[in-house]
Amino acid sequence: MFKILSCLVVEHDLRLVALAAIICALSSYGAVTLLQRARLSRGGPRAIWLGAAGIASGFGIWATHFIAMLAYDPGVVLGYHTSLTTLSLVVAILLTTTALAIATYAKGRPAWLLGGLVLGAGVGCMHFLGMAALELPGFIRWDRTLVVASVLAGVLFEMVAIFAIKRDQSKAQLAATAAMTLGIVVLHFTAMGAVTMEVEFATGIQEGMIQPHFLAFVLAGTAFFLLSAVLIAAGFARHAEILAVASEKEFSRFVGSVKDYAIYMLDVDGRVASWNAGAEANKGYTAEEIVGKNFACFYSPEDQAANLPARALRIALEAGQYETEGWRYRKDGTRFWAHVVIDTIVGEDGGHAGFIKIAKDITKRKEDADRIAEVSKNLDIALENMTQGICLFDHADRLLISNRRCLEIFELPESLAGFGLTFREVLDRMCARTYPDPAVAEAKSEAAYRKHRLEIAGKGGGDFVEKLSNGRSILVKHRTLPDGGWVSTYEDITERLDSEEQISFLARHDSLTGLPNRLQFNSHLDEELDAAVWFSRKVAVIGIDLDKFKEVNDLHGHAAGDFVLVTIAQRMKEHLQEGEFVARFGGDEFAAVKRFEDLSEVHDFLRRIETCLQEEMRFGDFELKSGGSMGVAIYPQDAETADTLINNADLAMYRAKAALNQTICFYEVSMDEAARGRRALANDLWEAVERSELALHYQVQKSVTTGDVIGYEVLLRWNHPERGLVPPNEFIPLAEECGAILPIGEWVLRQACREAASWDAEYKIAVNLSPVQLANGDVVSLVHSILVETGLDAKRLELEITESTIIDDKERALLTLRAIKALGVTIAIDDFGTGYSSLETLRAFPFDKIKLDKSFMSEVEGSPQAKAIIRAILALGHSLQVPVLAEGVETQKQLDILQAEGCDEAQGYLLGRPAPIGSVVGVRTEAA
Repeated sequence: MFKILSCLVVEHDLRLVALAAIICALSSYGAVTLLQRARLSRGGPRAIWLGAAGIASGFGIWATHFIAMLAYDPGVVLGYHTSLTTLSLVVAILLTTTALAIATYAKGRPAWLLGGLVLGAGVGCMHFLGMAALELPGFIRWDRTLVVASVLAGVLFEMVAIFAIKRDQSKAQLAATAAMTLGIVVLHFTAMGAVTMEVEFATGIQEGMIQPHFLAFVLAGTAFFLLSAVLIAAGFARHAEILAVASEKEFSRFVGSVKDYAIYMLDVDGRVASWNAGAEANKGYTAEEIVGKNFACFYSPEDQAANLPARALRIALEAGQYETEGWRYRKDGTRFWAHVVIDTIVGEDGGHAGFIKIAKDITKRKEDADRIAEVSKNLDIALENMTQGICLFDHADRLLISNRRCLEIFELPESLAGFGLTFREVLDRMCARTYPDPAVAEAKSEAAYRKHRLEIAGKGGGDFVEKLSNGRSILVKHRTLPDGGWVSTYEDITERLDSEEQISFLARHDSLTGLPNRLQFNSHLDEELDAAVWFSRKVAVIGIDLDKFKEVNDLHGHAAGDFVLVTIAQRMKEHLQEGEFVARFGGDEFAAVKRFEDLSEVHDFLRRIETCLQEEMRFGDFELKSGGSMGVAIYPQDAETADTLINNADLAMYRAKAALNQTICFYEVSMDEAARGRRALANDLWEAVERSELALHYQVQKSVTTGDVIGYEVLLRWNHPERGLVPPNEFIPLAEECGAILPIGEWVLRQACREAASWDAEYKIAVNLSPVQLANGDVVSLVHSILVETGLDAKRLELEITESTIIDDKERALLTLRAIKALGVTIAIDDFGTGYSSLETLRAFPFDKIKLDKSFMSEVEGSPQAKAIIRAILALGHSLQVPVLAEGVETQKQLDILQAEGCDEAQGYLLGRPAPIGSVVGVRTEAA
């Protein structure tokens, strides 16, 4: 130790020694500072900082050595080999850089042991290479003990320096600088104490040697430049470190103040290490309550049992990050839906230092997403259950959405759903499937594309009906969207169109026969008349009414009647030619239109229709034959309007129907006059009661056996002020037709009951009841009120009805008759034997009397058949215990036959003619 101090004090210039120590300290500080920046950096920047630190340290060692050598004065002239001097600098930089790299990249104890060893070796190598570069007149003898001691001392101090460098504190940085400086200085001066120079001869500095004063100049300049650069770099590094610390503090304050996100640190075991305001707001824990606890408390018990927290940390550690969404729990037990990200934290030594966890409460976003998902699900359900097909195309004509109904409408497999295809590509696929020929398919696709695009290009879109090759009708609606796309809906309206066509057909056609109805007939006739005006043509209107159609219904039922109507309609349709038209107005009434030039064409048409009407028809086991009556009116000679033509044709048809030997009748002016007269008579008939033009006549009814008077039949007479007496067979049907029969019938019944109640003899009166009266719902109450009003005993009133009166609505008619009979009034069936179901009528209702039609009496004297029928009816009455009254007895012989056959009662001209009440023999009123 004394030798080292002696060498330092005696043989060295202490000023230069101090300078060497200062340069050594400054370079060491720069190297430590730059190395700290290297350890905080990654990749390329780390290598740059590490290289700068190695250069600063290596040059500092080299400069320290040679400045100290300049301070050394052995008493002889010294010089330095250029190559060895340069090599010593390179070795110092390389070994120092290597040592610092080991300290940066290596971990644990090997880092500072190996780094210190290499750094110390670098300092030693540089020193002894520098001493080897020394040229002097003699040689150097080394003290091996001090040489070893110098190297060991240098290595030891450099290990301490490397150990201090791996700490991040500022004191450790100063300690590292001091240890590195001492390692260099101690090694140098201890090694210099081991030097003994032995001078053999004195000589000058040889050529190629570096002179001491030049080396001093180089060292001074280079040291100044390099140290300035190192200090500037160290200053920048320090400034950057200060900024980084400030930024880290600012970031910490920012993270701590964030309230929307829960941001906190976890240690390697998952315990909470830090806590920000957002974590406290979201989870309800304060930092004092949660720091140090495992973050698993934020999970549900089920998730904890499934070890999900540990699994999350493991995934984050293996993959570098873990991201998920799920339910997390607050301190109070409530839960929220959180988006969680866990990142790993790498320590300064490159090892795993923990985790940073960021969580955000996205419950509202999840609820919105769930609601949107639910809406989307419901929308999907709605789309899949729509009766319409729907497609959504974007602005580039690409299909975005379509439902199953589209495939069903166009009969396509699911493989042709076509999402992402353009509209043209969809049409190409559809046409390729429908049309096997590629050329035809392409042509059809092109035509369809042009048609649809034309509709889409319209203002807001368009609607049209597409007829498919399979016969289906599809209603297509295109609606454009603001972004250039469009929505298309497809509805199969085949059934609707068929229904509409059916409804339209039924509205203009007869549902039973399929013939046009009155509405379409009128429309067609108007068209024909308009055309006739322009082309000077003639038009015939034919009214057609079937004969004996009611009898067919009565005998064989309505099914037979319908069969007749359908058969005749079909026949007429088959016989129609150009310019001919047939319609059904209802019931057994038809009408026809014939466009013609010559009247012979009309006659030909009439013959064909007549053939259709008269041909026999087979219904089950029966042969049916209807026939018909036709009336013809011609435009323009008979009328110029459609309504008048139809009316005139009806007048002619009724004339034909009334004729015995004529089935076709052409309109004549006299027919219209007769119709006008009939209408005028009907108008007068409505006023006949008020004008007291009606009167009652009575015809006596007697017992055939005894000749005693039984009662009287009430007969109505009309004394018209201008026409005189109008026959009942003329005005009674007219009254039923125009509806006047109701007030007239009520007057007859009231007047007959009033007059009969005033008689001193209690004879019965028989009053005829019209079908119109019987169909009136108030007839029962009317009969009852009249009986009460007049005081006539109900037993003295007998109401006569014909079989035709009840045939239309038999069930209702019979119920009404039973109600009348319950009042005590007797019911007689009139004109018996002329109907088709008289026996059935007798079975259905217990009549009190049977009135035999007068047609049988007119033939009984000369017709065995008539006598046989009378005998049968009388036998029927006896078996049913119903009295039989024969009408129309005009001769004594007829009366004798009735008496011989056992008839109960009779009336007729032989027994007494109808007469007013005052002329009736044997009847006296109370007033008389």
